[in-house]
Amino acid sequence: MPFALEIQQTGGPDVMELVEIAIPLPTASQVLVKHTCIGLNFIDIYFRTGLYPAPHSPFTPGHEAAGVVEAVGKGVKNLKIGDRVVYTHALGSYATHRILPADRVVRLPDAITDEIAAASFLKGLTAQYLCRTTYHVKSGDWCVVHAAAGGVGQLLTQWIAALGGHVVATAGSEAKLKIARAAGAQHTFLLEDGWAAKVKELASGQGAHVVYDSIGKDTFPASLDALRPRGLWVSYGNASGSVPAFEPAILSQKGSLFMTRPTLGHYIATRDELTANAQELFGRMMDGTLSVSIGHRYHGLAEIAQAHSDMEARKTTGSSVVMM
Repeated sequence: MPFALEIQQTGGPDVMELVEIAIPLPTASQVLVKHTCIGLNFIDIYFRTGLYPAPHSPFTPGHEAAGVVEAVGKGVKNLKIGDRVVYTHALGSYATHRILPADRVVRLPDAITDEIAAASFLKGLTAQYLCRTTYHVKSGDWCVVHAAAGGVGQLLTQWIAALGGHVVATAGSEAKLKIARAAGAQHTFLLEDGWAAKVKELASGQGAHVVYDSIGKDTFPASLDALRPRGLWVSYGNASGSVPAFEPAILSQKGSLFMTRPTLGHYIATRDELTANAQELFGRMMDGTLSVSIGHRYHGLAEIAQAHSDMEARKTTGSSVVMM
């Protein structure tokens, strides 16, 4: 029987309850996917705790998975039964089966396994828009990547390095800095007092062109101090908690800085955007530019609560996945 994790009231990892679900046949323009591997991401924790409000209650968390198409609705032309697929940014992936709009599902190349796809699709598409669109990294640019040993951090570091950018990586331990260096970071610093000044010194006293910040509260306002005049602060996560409210005037005081708070959904909003970005990501993976690190594997829906605890305690590196 199909099962899913359901949340009736937000809170800690124990609020996720295993329930039996009914799966209807797909209607027109839909497909039924049986999950083979589920990706785990910090955004799942934000929904579980209530930091991000769910669209309805109760709800099933999770934002990405890979699997096999088991049924297709009338009118679906681009997918067939048996196709290996991946999807992201569709709340509800913590389940054994899923009905999805066919235009939000992407067929996997033969060279990419289900496990690698589930470990990298959301994170890889995030890295893609961060360094290719939000800030278009050019050769010689100075780029700070916080949490560089994490799933997004490693992919973003590799991608920036391939584009010729200077990667300054931060992390919370020497072991994690070693991982960041293996991913291509040329300079690494522990997240402690004084790191922002060291970044400025490295970049000829001017500072970084862009800071990619998934940490939030603990790296503010130091991330602003690491930027050169008219630099860009990209705040795309809240691993340590939300950034506190601040006066916009601080941006002018620190060098007429720019700030953005992007989210993946706005970069893959159309089918054309989704497929184009996915193909660029797959291409970078298949040509060896990007290597996906799976740091932790969990087994079955019952182990997701432990996975959330590990992620919140910052015990994980690379990507974490659930094998189904």
